Amino acid sequence: MTTAPTTTSVALTDGIRVSVVSRYIAEQSVPRLGRYVWAYTIRIANEGTKAARLMSRHWIIADANGKIEEVRGPGVVGEQPHLAPGTTHQYTSGCVLATSRGTMRGTYQMVRDDGSSFDADIAEFALEMPRTLN
Repeated sequence: MTTAPTTTSVALTDGIRVSVVSRYIAEQSVPRLGRYVWAYTIRIANEGTKAARLMSRHWIIADANGKIEEVRGPGVVGEQPHLAPGTTHQYTSGCVLATSRGTMRGTYQMVRDDGSSFDADIAEFALEMPRTLN
């Protein structure tokens, strides 16, 4: 069973707004084996006046034991979206941790049509297994 959204983060950098909503995915998690799975949906909106292309990503993922993993790669889910002013790009991806909670944060490396570049922040968001009442 996928739970309702549990966390949200929003960051605005140089006209690029990055919003994140995460969900714990119980049907893919196996807590007794130390496998906890989350899906996160990211919406990238260009609220500025200049177009930009998302070239790469840098994630910093931490679990509850303090283990840090950094992930870098081109684009997002196989794409390098071009965002004209007033447009958005949305995608969903996932994260697997060995603990029932953790955090993610990072940046997208963006390039403007004029060749200038900047990092768009992805504000930290929590990955938490929902609590149940018996």
